[in-house]
Amino acid sequence: MSDSPFDFDRDVIETSFTIPVLVDFWAPWCAPCRALTPVLEAVAGRLAGRFELVKVNTEEHPEIARRYGVRGIPNVKLFVDGTVADEFTGTLPESALEDWLQRALPNPYQARLEQAEALISAGRAAEAEPVLRQILAAEPAYDPAAVLLARALLDTDPDQALETLKPIGPDSDQSEAAEALRTLARLFGLLEHPERLAEAPAKSAYLDAIRKIREERYEPALAQLIELVRKARDYDEGGARKACVAIFRLLGNGHELTRRYRGQLSNALYV
Repeated sequence: MSDSPFDFDRDVIETSFTIPVLVDFWAPWCAPCRALTPVLEAVAGRLAGRFELVKVNTEEHPEIARRYGVRGIPNVKLFVDGTVADEFTGTLPESALEDWLQRALPNPYQARLEQAEALISAGRAAEAEPVLRQILAAEPAYDPAAVLLARALLDTDPDQALETLKPIGPDSDQSEAAEALRTLARLFGLLEHPERLAEAPAKSAYLDAIRKIREERYEPALAQLIELVRKARDYDEGGARKACVAIFRLLGNGHELTRRYRGQLSNALYV
């Protein structure tokens, strides 16, 4: 959009209810403003469709600059739903500007993630898969979608669930959820391939506990797993303990079962 006279309320405020608007307050005499312009335009090109870029010449529109408290330029404000969601003053290198925008812009996938999560919770995981694959096709490194896709695949294809989780590293904010799902995917794979487990007195009870996890009968599964920790803690390289930890991570720290059984697991480990 050019910096010719325009209607700020229409072109920025109203538009921001449809798509975020990044407003660059600048002036022709401002050297840092001139340096920032190509950086803004380059990032706007890469993130096309995520926001609109509008330039406001503070010499031509001082009243708008005053209204939004612009005291130094370049001043960049991100408008979302009619209000300033975030801003900065001065210049940023291209990579820092893109990082700032990625944090500040609304998540374009949130509605589809919530749709997929609702489908999985309703037992319609197969319908969630294409939604999540579409997100990952557009954003392959988007870990929340990968975690949800692994959840959707967990029952029907645990090996594929493990593949889906491979790119998620320990620094990701999804690392705990991914680790829990990795454990569960490996365990569910044992139901399909029980020959992977060593023959031992604990094998039958262990597989039965895994079956209960798969059926989301978490309380009897935890009780059975903790009993296995007491009697056969080394079976499947400590698999019963790992299964308990995976359930706790899946349910979350605040869940009643996590609070109740975490202490029981500790007692079983240290008796």
